[in-house]
Amino acid sequence: MISTAKQRLDCWLAALPEGELRAQLLAADDAELEDRFYSELEFGTAGLRGVLGAGTNRMNEYVVRRATQGVADVIIAQGGGSKGVCIAYDSRNMSAEFASAAADVLSSRGVRVYLFNSLRSVPQLSFTLRRLGCMGGIMITASHNPPQYNGYKVYGEDGGQLGPAQAAAVMERIAAHEYFGERVERDDALVSMLSEADDEPYYEATSGLLTYRELLRRRGSELAMVYTPLHGSGYIPVTTILCRAGITNLHVVKEQAEPDGDFPTVSVPNPEDARAYALAMELADRTGANCILATDPDSDRLGVAVRKPTGEFTLLTGNQIAVILIKHILTTRESLGTLPDDGVVVKSIVSTSLADAICRKYGVECLSVPTGFRFISEVIERCSWANGKEFLFGFEESYGFLSGGFSRDKDAILAAMLVAEVCVCCMERGMTLYDYLNGIYEEYGYYREDTRSYSFDGKAGMEHIDAIMQSLRCAPPECLASRRVIAVEDYMAGKGVGDGGEYELDFPRLNMIRLLCEGDMWVCARPSGTEPKIKFYVALRAGSEEEARTLADEAHSALSARI
Repeated sequence: MISTAKQRLDCWLAALPEGELRAQLLAADDAELEDRFYSELEFGTAGLRGVLGAGTNRMNEYVVRRATQGVADVIIAQGGGSKGVCIAYDSRNMSAEFASAAADVLSSRGVRVYLFNSLRSVPQLSFTLRRLGCMGGIMITASHNPPQYNGYKVYGEDGGQLGPAQAAAVMERIAAHEYFGERVERDDALVSMLSEADDEPYYEATSGLLTYRELLRRRGSELAMVYTPLHGSGYIPVTTILCRAGITNLHVVKEQAEPDGDFPTVSVPNPEDARAYALAMELADRTGANCILATDPDSDRLGVAVRKPTGEFTLLTGNQIAVILIKHILTTRESLGTLPDDGVVVKSIVSTSLADAICRKYGVECLSVPTGFRFISEVIERCSWANGKEFLFGFEESYGFLSGGFSRDKDAILAAMLVAEVCVCCMERGMTLYDYLNGIYEEYGYYREDTRSYSFDGKAGMEHIDAIMQSLRCAPPECLASRRVIAVEDYMAGKGVGDGGEYELDFPRLNMIRLLCEGDMWVCARPSGTEPKIKFYVALRAGSEEEARTLADEAHSALSARI
């Protein structure tokens, strides 16, 4: 082990009491100890995320307490201790314990705490901290990562995840604290427990975004739907909001209804993974449902599977779900005469260009922002100011959707309700959701987006990903899928180079490279900021589904050669 890692290990062994964490270190070999201590978990705009266990490069109570000390420093310096912090947690292992540890630290520092009495979703946290006027929020979750992970997200006063400058300020303060030795004792007078009654304002606001309430009351019970919370926090809020909307013929996958941090029925609790729908598809076949909804553990991402005319189910992409909802919202607002002249739809830069095409038809601005829902929430905040534009919808291709703007992070509960409304509207017209999507393609052309992820292990994996990105920067391909690369955009450098020369990119600095190709095609390479994983995005427009699939496969084949 390098000396720094050895010093960290010695410190932990000297301070850790007898118990599971100490036993993990005593049983580990040198390679594992190196991985546990070679670095500290990096605090970024998505907070902390890592494998559960002992060490500075793991998620554990001591890492959580230290991070919360840094959060407390920033809040106190801003005079926000009396406004307080709202804390929620999902179904992952150790989530409740980490939430309690964060409450201990904050209250011991004189910061008021609002702690949910049981697991809740990301959108409920975001909504509630805004409603209570809190200075910030903490969500204990690792989203859709495998079971061995957990994480720590921090939210700002506006209800969105921290921006880069805010995250940097917290990270600086975290570094000023030790893992051991700081006295922490909860001040019960400063900790208020939030109950089910505190969920009602969220349900009321969400239900208020329905347009066809009378239609749903009249025909909602005719729509058979299947829902799986994938052992996460979505069961109560999703079933509550759908039943209140009139979707009473709702079938929940009982094997996946109970919260369970081991996620025993799936490889990963990810609604992007088709394998997670096996039990839901069996239930849909038994009940005659044509649409399946799935949420991840913290219920910020929604997946949708629809039945094709062949009888088989197909999993919609995040981009497809988004364009369905955009088309529905804009068509409805136009028909009711409520479509604003200054409406705006916001999407991440790696999301589908079909959204731009739909928005152009309706005279709505479609704004692209950097990857990360924080940047969408910043646009929503600007829209909320006096003389601001009207926010209509925001999305990321990674199954994150939002409308309304009363929450400032992805909201799978709201999205599930809107998808159900579209399904009932389709049923009224003798269509299915699959028909509705294909009608969009017939109108605008066939767009395809294909994202593939490559994961590696530990420190060596992070170094390998750095080498891949360096290769793309120094020697980008000249051609992909027989389409010439006409520009290379390096978002770390903030510059693009194309046929017309060099140009500036008006984006925050991000570790991302985008290649623009002839024929309305682009590809993008983006490493994860929290784990050793890299994503390659391919997006294009073609004359048919088959042509688009072939082109996407060819492009990915060329990109994977860099792995």
